[in-house]
Amino acid sequence: MGGNVPEIVQDILAFAREGFAEVNAVQGLVVAVLAALSMSQWSRLLIVAAGAVVAHIALDVLSPVFAEVGPLRLPDVLAPYFWRDLGLLYVGYLVAVGILFAVKRVVIRG
Repeated sequence: MGGNVPEIVQDILAFAREGFAEVNAVQGLVVAVLAALSMSQWSRLLIVAAGAVVAHIALDVLSPVFAEVGPLRLPDVLAPYFWRDLGLLYVGYLVAVGILFAVKRVVIRG
């Protein structure tokens, strides 16, 4: 980025890029598309993104059980990395669902 952009802004943008990268996989994109399709207003974005994070984590926890390749393992909610990853997912879903909802609005009006 430029030299005149404050460091905090650079940190926030880097966090958003990293969060979007976490969502930018098949599972994340499917969850984001379903979340965007279920969203009816921009004011619901924060709640829908939170629901998408819950769905993402539930799929992570339950997919080994459904595929019969491993036991049910709950996430380590006491570990700091869990909350950082949760924040990354939330920011990533804010971006992804926001973009997909904007596309949905344009396509529906068009």
